[in-house]
Amino acid sequence: MKYKETLNLGKTAFPMRGSLPKTEPEREKVWFDEDLYGQRLAQNEKKPHFNLHDGPPYANGNIHLGHALNKITKDIIVRFKNMSGFYAPYVPGWDTHGLPIEQQLTKAGYNRKSMPKAKWRNLAKDFALEQVAKQKKDFKRLGVLADWDHPYITLQPEYEAAQLRVFGEMAKKGYIFKGAKPVYWSWSSESALAEAEIEYHDLKSTSLFYANRVKDGKGVLDNDTYLVVWTTTPFTVTASRGVTVGPDFDYVVVKPAGQDKKYVVAKDLLETVAPKFGWEDYEVLEEHKGSELENITAYHPWDKDVAEVVMVGDHVTLDSGTGLVHTAPGFGEDDYNVSKPYGLEVAVTVDEKGMMTKSAGPDFEGRFYDDVTGTVITKLQEAGLFLAKESITHSYPFDWRTKKPIIWRAVPQWFASIDGFRQEILDQLDNVNFYPAWGQKRLHNMIASRGDWVISRQRVWGVPLPIFYAEDGTAILDADVIEHVAQLVAKHGSNIWFEKEAKELLPEGYTNVHSPNGVFKKEEDIMDVWFDSGSSWNGVLRQRPNLDFPADLYLEGSDQYRGWFNSSLITSVAVTGQAPYKNLLSQGFTLDGKGNKMSKSLGNTISPAEVGDQLGVEILRLWTITVDTSQDMPVSQEILKQVADSYRKIRNTMRFLLANTSDFNYAKDAVPFEKREAHDKYATIVLNDLIKGIEEAYANYRFNDVFSKLINFINVDLSAFYLDVAKDVVYVEAPDSKQRRSMQTVFYETVQALTKLILPVLPHTAEEIWTYLPDDSTKFAYLQDMPEAKEFPEADDIKSKWQTIFAIRSAANKAIEMAREANLIGKNSEAAMTLYLSDEQLATVEALGLDLRLMLMVSQLDLKKSSEAPADVPSFDGVQIQVEKARGGLSPRDRRYHEDLGADSAFPELAAYEAKIVRDFYPEAVEEGFEK
Repeated sequence: MKYKETLNLGKTAFPMRGSLPKTEPEREKVWFDEDLYGQRLAQNEKKPHFNLHDGPPYANGNIHLGHALNKITKDIIVRFKNMSGFYAPYVPGWDTHGLPIEQQLTKAGYNRKSMPKAKWRNLAKDFALEQVAKQKKDFKRLGVLADWDHPYITLQPEYEAAQLRVFGEMAKKGYIFKGAKPVYWSWSSESALAEAEIEYHDLKSTSLFYANRVKDGKGVLDNDTYLVVWTTTPFTVTASRGVTVGPDFDYVVVKPAGQDKKYVVAKDLLETVAPKFGWEDYEVLEEHKGSELENITAYHPWDKDVAEVVMVGDHVTLDSGTGLVHTAPGFGEDDYNVSKPYGLEVAVTVDEKGMMTKSAGPDFEGRFYDDVTGTVITKLQEAGLFLAKESITHSYPFDWRTKKPIIWRAVPQWFASIDGFRQEILDQLDNVNFYPAWGQKRLHNMIASRGDWVISRQRVWGVPLPIFYAEDGTAILDADVIEHVAQLVAKHGSNIWFEKEAKELLPEGYTNVHSPNGVFKKEEDIMDVWFDSGSSWNGVLRQRPNLDFPADLYLEGSDQYRGWFNSSLITSVAVTGQAPYKNLLSQGFTLDGKGNKMSKSLGNTISPAEVGDQLGVEILRLWTITVDTSQDMPVSQEILKQVADSYRKIRNTMRFLLANTSDFNYAKDAVPFEKREAHDKYATIVLNDLIKGIEEAYANYRFNDVFSKLINFINVDLSAFYLDVAKDVVYVEAPDSKQRRSMQTVFYETVQALTKLILPVLPHTAEEIWTYLPDDSTKFAYLQDMPEAKEFPEADDIKSKWQTIFAIRSAANKAIEMAREANLIGKNSEAAMTLYLSDEQLATVEALGLDLRLMLMVSQLDLKKSSEAPADVPSFDGVQIQVEKARGGLSPRDRRYHEDLGADSAFPELAAYEAKIVRDFYPEAVEEGFEK
């Protein structure tokens, strides 16, 4: 017989390698086939509700890493809540209207203008649903459990109807109006854009300095004086209607040497601009406050029918330019706002495609706006008004979809104003918990400074604005009419708006004093897609009986402070008076390993599908809790390999625990806490603290804390200590000895607790482990609850005493290392150690009832009082320690040195305690003997 056959070497079929790419899809199929999601909810039906409301991703293309981070995080939260005493449904959603889908149809060869709108919309719907199916498959492959058979999709008739009712309520309260103020206009998309559809990039532009001759100086300026104007958008000179100055700034009238003309510039900028204009010498003739120049008029550079008005505005700065700002009310928000009280014309000389119109003049008509800078300069030079040009690089708004620069353009649009309830929105933010906390200030500032929301879009694929026009052009926003349209849409879908005439869409018998002949027109614009998704609180939370309003949690990327978080908040407070969420969690963006933004063009993207195929989605899921998601986070193949190493450490630790509890029956063999060995009591308390810490971290969305606590427990508390000393117990002691059963009790409780604690993050692995645990109360680990932390009255005292033990152990390890370097010993087991301890240290060891030799992994240990220590015994961290070569002979069974080898003559190589174990449990060894 071999000595190892008398050891309790753990055995388990749980594989060392997870083979995740192969086993994960198999396990997911079982989850979905057996409706594990539904089983968990049914089990929790009578429990308190927790609703995480899904922000709808846009249905276009396969998912990327940002999608994966988002959905995995949500799955972690929902799984944890369901295992923590809550009924936590998860209804996934999709945003399916808008320009990107129309662009995809155009790329596919369809021409929107060659077919009826309803046909185009049907093509868009089909494409959107194909994308939903594609992304749903991707999300399910991440192991995400959800109500996949009943998602919410913004093109669903019931959702569209709920959205129209939100619009109707806002219209009833007077928040909806039509105006012709400048909006972000994307010539590349041929549509107005919301602020959330804008991104900023550096743009190189030509800025011009030119002069406007005074027409009526109002007794302040002579009529032969020129206003020096600055613009960074030369094409807008065609629509210039005024010049704006700062009311409190000082302006000077300057006469350059050798010239008859006099020019007006801001006093503080004179020295800066004079060299640009070649004014080597000049004379300051007059000085005026900006307010004194108000209402002076000047000639347009070339349009003699236009008199430009000098206005005062607070948006003028002295950071650059001349202090006199060229003002085109049709091409800028500040321009529009400052000119409105003066009654200036809102001229627009660029069409929806960015082409100059007839009103711009024959030299410009039909040309692209960004190509006319040279012509503007030529006309200014011909008029003797050109002074200088500069090339500047500045941050400029771009269309986030087409990546092309936008312009501001005044066209008739529908707006939602928040002026009437802005403070109500801000007050509601005080009722929301933000993760991270700075999110509150960010959203507060955005709402506080937000202007009117442009909610109309000049496209086809979207929810129609349910507005009619009477014969005299009066817009009809009657609540009853909007509700009638909502009912039609709920029954037939929003395509009915494009299939029927206005009269057919109005309530039967509808009349209006503004249409004496009963003739009506319908609005052709659709709603901003942010109004679509921003109505989900009404289209989902208030429509489904198993959901609640407001939601417990909204979770999306940090860009959604100006997107979904923002639009949802506005519409919800407008209609209900309260925020749609109680808690708001934002995440940063994924970057490559060097901290660069991921981009297909840079070739630095990582596909979630490829990670799943190569490493397994468990690695991706684990990565999501290794990083601080409140800020941008790096990910690369190298980083994922490091995460895979952490996964293997977790897996192998669980395998060790499983292997060494394979002969353990918790119901029969468990040792109660008070009867456990000292080290097992401590390990139990540490496990208990882990349970508390991880569950608290989950509850507060500190997922990287979950990882750090988990990996620290595995690496430090288990691998570096408890499991290291465990082998001398679980392998060597009698199978049913109290020492071994005590330790196995902790092993079992640990593997049970860890399986449940890791399940929200590593569900595939946790469910695999569950099949190897003897607990068959549920088929799936997910149908279990989170482990409950226990209260041990003496826990703090025990932990305090163990700090003394660890200090002794640290000192002992240093002594052993010194002995090893002196070639006195090799392994710890070759040492006999004498510890000279203080009375307090000795009392601690005695009070714990601790086998300190086992903790130090030496063969022999003597404890003596520090007062007995010889002067030549070295000290380590204040503890005098003598290390000598272990006495006696080496046992081939437990690999320790003993002085009683051969006490049982039948087993000359074994210590007495080992011989007894062999006689009691391996009688065949008495007959056969052991191999030499």
